[in-house]
Amino acid sequence: MKAGAQAEQTAAQYLQHQGLRLLHSNYRCRFGEIDLILKDRDALVFAEVRLRARSDFGGAAASIDARKQHRLILAAQHYLSTVSPTPPCRFDAVLLTSAEGGEGIEWLKNAFQL
Repeated sequence: MKAGAQAEQTAAQYLQHQGLRLLHSNYRCRFGEIDLILKDRDALVFAEVRLRARSDFGGAAASIDARKQHRLILAAQHYLSTVSPTPPCRFDAVLLTSAEGGEGIEWLKNAFQL
């Protein structure tokens, strides 16, 4: 399994262990891809998974720049167009330093806003 796919699986397992329910993984549309879509009580969570073994260029969190956020927002709006009524939603980030999460997983709730 490739490192990115392993990291997404590790993040999904971690979030499910935290009580979230996985709805979709690798949701793709013409605007981009959302790694994980989950339910956290009444909220819909769009999660971006980032694997960065090194922090030379700012680490995993810094890689979710304004351009990436814009693409995630467009993809989320596309997904939300299929959901009625529109639930409260948020964008989270799951940051890993190894694909297996052994060195730690950082979960940023509300990593950015619409």
